[in-house]
Amino acid sequence: MTLFDLALKNIQRNVKSYALYIGTTIFSIVIYFTFVTLKYSGDISALAETSKQIQGIMSASAFVLMIFVAIFIIYSNSFFMKKRKKEVALYSLLGVRKRSIGFLLFFENMVIGVLSLVVGIGLGFLLSRVLLSILMKLMNTDMFVGFAFSMDAVLNTLLVFFVIFLFTSLQGYRVMYQFKLIDLFHAEKKGEEIPKARIIPAILGIGALAGAYWLALQDLMTSEAWRTLGLAMPIVIIALTVIGSGLIFHSVLVYILSFLQKRESWAWKGLNLMTVSQLLYRIRGNAKTLTIIAILSATTITAGGAVFGIYYNAEKSVLENAPFTFMWEGDPISIDAGVIEHEDTITIKAIRVTEDGYEREYSVINQSTFEKVAGYLEWSDLHTIKEGEILMIDAFYDERWSIKQESVVIDEKKHTIVKQYDKALLNTFSFGSITIVVTDEEYSSIDSDERTFQAVQVEDYKNQLALSEKLEASAVSGNFSSATKDYKESIEAFGSLLFVGSFLGLVFLVATGSIIFFKMMTEAEEDKEKYAMLHKLGVSTRERKRTVRNQVAVIFTAPLVLGLLHGGVALAAFSKLFMMDLRVPVVLWMLAYTAIYTIYYFVTVRGFNKTIQQHYMGES
Repeated sequence: MTLFDLALKNIQRNVKSYALYIGTTIFSIVIYFTFVTLKYSGDISALAETSKQIQGIMSASAFVLMIFVAIFIIYSNSFFMKKRKKEVALYSLLGVRKRSIGFLLFFENMVIGVLSLVVGIGLGFLLSRVLLSILMKLMNTDMFVGFAFSMDAVLNTLLVFFVIFLFTSLQGYRVMYQFKLIDLFHAEKKGEEIPKARIIPAILGIGALAGAYWLALQDLMTSEAWRTLGLAMPIVIIALTVIGSGLIFHSVLVYILSFLQKRESWAWKGLNLMTVSQLLYRIRGNAKTLTIIAILSATTITAGGAVFGIYYNAEKSVLENAPFTFMWEGDPISIDAGVIEHEDTITIKAIRVTEDGYEREYSVINQSTFEKVAGYLEWSDLHTIKEGEILMIDAFYDERWSIKQESVVIDEKKHTIVKQYDKALLNTFSFGSITIVVTDEEYSSIDSDERTFQAVQVEDYKNQLALSEKLEASAVSGNFSSATKDYKESIEAFGSLLFVGSFLGLVFLVATGSIIFFKMMTEAEEDKEKYAMLHKLGVSTRERKRTVRNQVAVIFTAPLVLGLLHGGVALAAFSKLFMMDLRVPVVLWMLAYTAIYTIYYFVTVRGFNKTIQQHYMGES
């Protein structure tokens, strides 16, 4: 029997033990193959012609996903190999040469890799159509989606995962040369020193996070910190967040657990003392994992929340900049009266004014037109002007970085700006963002050509693309604005971003949950003897399960709470910077993230209890 035959038999006999690693590998292949299938999809290529952002987004995201999947599989393989060190030691004790054992592990891992590729590519092919349909829905596109097998996606996936499996197989081969025989036998029992609670690192951890949060919430334009640090500011914030998170788990969590351990009234209740001792015993190893989970969670929540927030506010952003469904310069065009909610003819004059050496162009309307249009748009703060006074309307005005004007010179006469509006009266994309309002008399006296525009509001504006194309083709001047078209373009761009963000967010979420699951299952294997002893001493199954729930809850809750806190601060800064109300989408995103994360908690608790229960049955 060759080593390769032995590797196959070993996999068949221990398929249950390998299930977790195989499942992780298949999942990684499925998500990567699905994503690259979408990247090479003809439907996506067709969309890329109308939405230039999507091809670039898919390519950049595929690269990020490749790096992440590689790290995830290598991380999973390290846990898998730790569980097999005793098996490797037995081979060595029976006289099998290290080289032969190394090749056996190499072949086993490569076989698992090949089988996982076959299953993963098959499942990915089926899943790709479902995800493409979701993408079409998010982009509000009625394109037909069919099955399409991409050989480019297959070759891409095979190449990427062959390199990953080759690396992990070599990792297994090196196990025999990295450890002594006694170390392999006791790999699962090798523990850590119980850390001591230190107040100074705990204070530094809280201080680092407080500093990161304070810097993140500083105003970009007015903050002295931004002026001092400049482009280094984001790096400083990220560094403080990572350092603070690490110190929180290394020191603050140790401090809290040590405090609970010393409280006799709580510690001697049930198995609380054992739960705290178990957590403290492995806190250093867990601290690294918990820091990674917290940062990954924060990244997922921040990126996903921001993208979902932009998508959620897409319609609002369009309507803020295009208050009328259609606007064009010229004569009225025949439209079905049944869909028209409002139509109006607006006259505008354009003037050029030299201010501080720069020439600026303004659109000018009279007071009557302003009151008529603003009244239809239900503006509540209308202001009446008199001679020598004007109103300024600038949809993009932001007091943080826009220069506030006090006056404008029109026909060599200074006019005072008595009120400034920071919202759009007319569609800004085609008709400029700055409009000034003068009295009816002064408007008549301005020596400038008058231009006539048509403003039309229709019902169900999102689904009037055919009408939009007809009007655009009929507009003689070519100066045409369409809220329908703007909405379509926005929802396509932001829909693709939301799809990619949600997809990667789900991948990161599954990865974070899986990392904790691997960690806790490893600890279950190490602790089953202790729980068996407690069982013999008369500890009830109910009490044991409560202890497991509490122990796993700390490992799950700590990084989740910190990740939500990091993400909340980052999204608050994002919301403040772009002046967007993200409360509803952010809360929805966080609830979805927490719900899926909680499912992982219950799965882990069940797996932990099952491992212990099987040990009881094995001994009885």
